[in-house]
Amino acid sequence: MSRSDILEYQAISSTNPPLIDCLVLEKSAGYKALAGLVFILPLCSATHETYQRLQTPAFESVSKHPLPGSSIFNMLLSQLISQLLALFALFACALAAQDFYKILGLDKSCSERDLKKAYRTLSKKYHPDKSTGDEERFLEVAEAYEALSDPTTRKIYDQYGHEGLENHKRGGGGGGHGHDPFDLFSRFFGGTGHFGGGGGGGVRRGPDLEVRLHVPLRDFYNGKDTEFTIEKQQICEECDGSGSADGQVETCNKCGGRGIFIQKHMLAPGIFQQVQMTCDQCGGQGKSIKHKCKVCGGNRVVRGPTTLTASVERGMPKGHRLVFESEADEHPDHVAGNLYVYIMESEPQINEDESLRSDGTFFRRKGDDLYWKEVLSLREAWMGEWTRNVTHLDGHVVQLSRKRGEVVQPNQVDTIKGEGMPVWHEGHVHEHDHNAPEFGNLYVEYKVILPDQMDSSMEKEFWSVWEKWRKKKGVDLLKDSGRPPPAVPLKDEL
Repeated sequence: MSRSDILEYQAISSTNPPLIDCLVLEKSAGYKALAGLVFILPLCSATHETYQRLQTPAFESVSKHPLPGSSIFNMLLSQLISQLLALFALFACALAAQDFYKILGLDKSCSERDLKKAYRTLSKKYHPDKSTGDEERFLEVAEAYEALSDPTTRKIYDQYGHEGLENHKRGGGGGGHGHDPFDLFSRFFGGTGHFGGGGGGGVRRGPDLEVRLHVPLRDFYNGKDTEFTIEKQQICEECDGSGSADGQVETCNKCGGRGIFIQKHMLAPGIFQQVQMTCDQCGGQGKSIKHKCKVCGGNRVVRGPTTLTASVERGMPKGHRLVFESEADEHPDHVAGNLYVYIMESEPQINEDESLRSDGTFFRRKGDDLYWKEVLSLREAWMGEWTRNVTHLDGHVVQLSRKRGEVVQPNQVDTIKGEGMPVWHEGHVHEHDHNAPEFGNLYVEYKVILPDQMDSSMEKEFWSVWEKWRKKKGVDLLKDSGRPPPAVPLKDEL
């Protein structure tokens, strides 16, 4: 086959890169064979729209050449393009699908317990009934767990990926069980798979739980995500809340699965009283377990630690309540109640590690304002000419000073505007920049410390200076002291 026996057809396309760069046809046997077809095709663009672009005049120009068997060529070209586009679309979907292990935050070596733990955490986080939920992520988590929790589909996924699972489903294997994600959620957390107040849907809710979290004042000023751990009742992971070691749970033969039975008492001949009593054989559960779970002892729940994160926003008021939906005690028979966390201010520790302690340890807060006490000596209060650098709660320095001759009275209060707490607005997180929040004020109260005693020479000098100043200013010590004048003695009228 010579070079002249090769016909090259350059395709013109509006896409970048071109959909088809070069079509090479072998000129033999009436052009019945397609020797090669070279595509530069973006995988994610393999859609119906892409196929429509192939029906443009740019491709029609190929058939305008006086080629023998051009109708056969067009038919083969059309069929080949359709098949390749379908193949590329399948590849594109496989590439676009997110890895199941990454969705759950795990790797391929994870155990069944790791899968359950990840599903519990993420499904509660993204449940669409929660204010912070994400339905798309919730469905992804459910799909990933169902595929990886089944040994058969997990093996197929590990070997062949998403394409293998799709083929398994088309072959009748059912890949991933096809369960309603809310049914899956209810198997883990009880109820109907939806959160709610237990209204018209008949959803039972467990009791709410309240805790207090103490954080330092600097966290209220700067904002901080604080982890905390609580002890609460959790569904047993070993038996998935069934209470059975082998998963076999039978209906109680005493109460017939109702959890209660009716007992009759004869009060008098012909007079009976019916009393409803909790079944003592199943404890009111309506179920009987022969082989109890070794972890929970058949109780279906265990107590253990749970770690959560509380977001303390800048300027948040003391005692503010954070709501963690459905994070209270769990039970297979009902949806967990809410966990209410009250953010309290912890008292500053004087013996705190010196590397952590700063002037800011001893600020006091009242609303949006801060209060600070500064101690001055008698000389500083009376004569001035001093400077103090106060380290604020975020590390910046506030300078206090007096010029020479400026007197500070005991208990005098200075107001420094804009150096108080950030003003908090619920639902709005302040950025750490100068334009973000408005601030309250800082109030500085001065305490003057007098010397315990004076030596005789200092006392004489001080007294002499004081007398000169008093006579010059005309100060009446008795009048200016604030004491009442001496009382006039009463005359005896007898």
